[in-house]
Amino acid sequence: MVASGVGPIVLVGAGNMGGAMLAGWLKSGISGADVLVLDPGPAPAMATLMAEHGARHVTSAPEGVTASVLFLAVKPQVMGAVLPRLATLVGPQTVVVSVAAGKTLGFLQSHLGDAAMVRAMPNTPAMIGRGITGAFANAKVGQDLRARVNDLLKVSGPVEWVDSEADIDAVTALSGSGPAYVFYLVECMAEAGRKAGLRADLAMRLARETVAGAGELLHQSPDDASRLRQNVTSPGGTTAAALAVLMADDGIQPIFTAAIAAARQRAEELAN
Repeated sequence: MVASGVGPIVLVGAGNMGGAMLAGWLKSGISGADVLVLDPGPAPAMATLMAEHGARHVTSAPEGVTASVLFLAVKPQVMGAVLPRLATLVGPQTVVVSVAAGKTLGFLQSHLGDAAMVRAMPNTPAMIGRGITGAFANAKVGQDLRARVNDLLKVSGPVEWVDSEADIDAVTALSGSGPAYVFYLVECMAEAGRKAGLRADLAMRLARETVAGAGELLHQSPDDASRLRQNVTSPGGTTAAALAVLMADDGIQPIFTAAIAAARQRAEELAN
């Protein structure tokens, strides 16, 4: 994927998300020799992975290296301190990819210059190759660079390119934060089961496996979510009784609409 002589893929940050991306790249066939990992203290599992595949590890930006791809996977709150140390890695052919929530392309450019840049928002299922990523590219990213970045991002799941940077805040609110909503749904279902008379541990197992199984069915089925819901719902049955509550005017939809609006507003606030 990375041609010789154009510089390495430089991964900054080998934590949960960065480590998941690195593992996916190596599994997809990228040579470890084409990857340089910049991290002050990678976890033992990451250090082993790098050593096994011949990926170079450094604790600070090395001199004389220009990245083909500078992939930023550090926490948003440390970006301001980290970015000035990375400017020497950016050259005319470099594309910068950031997965930090709330940090705009303008913020990145203020530290790294007027480079080709992509802002991406994956989610935590990326750690098992089942994530989804929203991405936005600035005008300096041509089709070839977009294809290269798409190949790097898709190792963790599908990639959806959006038309404006503002859309990334909505992506963050929906799919970036979305796994937490699903986990909380499991908690709520389990608690409801406990209140219905089940043992707490049994209620949690039933809720957990139900949501996991329904998600896998949604993943494998060609039908959309509404059709799958209708397939489970017999007229006048138990599911219909529950859905009458969940789909009421004061049911789940307005709650989710308000929750995602709040998350998007917070993403916008973090950018300022």
